Amino acid sequence: MPHTVAEVNAVVETLWPLAGVEAWDAPGLLAGDPSALVGSIHLAVDAVIDTVDEAVALGADVLLVHHPLLLRGVTTIAGSTYKGAVLSKLIKADCALIAAHTNADVVARGTSAVFAELLGLEDAVSLDGAPEGLGRVGRLPAPTTLGALATRLGELLPATAGGIRVSGDFDAPISRVAVCGGAGDSLLSHPAVLASDVYITSDLRHHPASEARENARVAGGPALIDVAHWASEWLWLDVAADQLREALPGVSVTVSDLRTDPWDFVVVQNNRVEKTWH
Repeated sequence: MPHTVAEVNAVVETLWPLAGVEAWDAPGLLAGDPSALVGSIHLAVDAVIDTVDEAVALGADVLLVHHPLLLRGVTTIAGSTYKGAVLSKLIKADCALIAAHTNADVVARGTSAVFAELLGLEDAVSLDGAPEGLGRVGRLPAPTTLGALATRLGELLPATAGGIRVSGDFDAPISRVAVCGGAGDSLLSHPAVLASDVYITSDLRHHPASEARENARVAGGPALIDVAHWASEWLWLDVAADQLREALPGVSVTVSDLRTDPWDFVVVQNNRVEKTWH
C-alpha cells in the first residue's frame, strides 16, 4: 500500500516524538506536498547541495535529515542563496524535506544512544539517569587508556579533516564514559559528565573547554575528546533507516555516505616554538 508524505511524517513523529523537541528547535515537515506518494526515502545529516543532488539522482520522494534547514529565520529563498537553491531543487524534483533533530537526540535509540552502543558502553543511560534524555553515560566492558580510546574513535567514526582532538593524559585510565552526539559543551558541568573519566562530544569551544580542563586539574573531572559534529551524528542514520524500513514496509530507504562536515583539510603543526627577540 502506498504511503503519503503526511503518513511518512507521522511515522517520523512516532519514532522521534515532537515532545522531545527543544524550544529553540525547528524539525518536522519542512517542504513538500503532504498528499504526495512516497516510494523511497533518503537519509542524511544535513540538507546541503550535495545531499540534495544525491537524493534527487536516486529518485527519492523524501529527504530525511537530522539538522533542520530552516532552524534560523530567513528573509528569502531565492535560488541565489544556499537555502533557496536547496528548496528549489527539492520542489522541482517533488522531493519532500523532513527533519528529526533534538527529538532524535533524546529517544532510546537516538544519536547519543547509538554512539554509546557502538562504543560498547554497558548499562548506558541518559545523563539524567533515565532511559531517554540528553547524552549517555556508561562503563566500558574493560578499562582502557585515553589514548587507546581516542584511537578507537578514529576507527569507529568516518574520517574528517579535524580528526579526533583530546585534552588529557594519553595514558590516563578510562572506565566511565559520558557521550553526547553533536554540540555538547553546554553539558560540561553536568554532574554525570563531571563524574566520568572522559567526556566525548563535538564543537568544544576554547573557553568552555579551557575552563573544564583547568577545573579538572584543581577539583577533578573528565578528560575531553572532541570529534566532528557530523561524524558523531552520522552513526545514527543506519539505525534510523532500519526503524523506517520496519515501520514503512515496501518503502526503499537509503543512507548517504557523503561527508557534509564543513572542513576540507587541516595543516598539522609540529610542537616546536621558536622565538626571535629584537
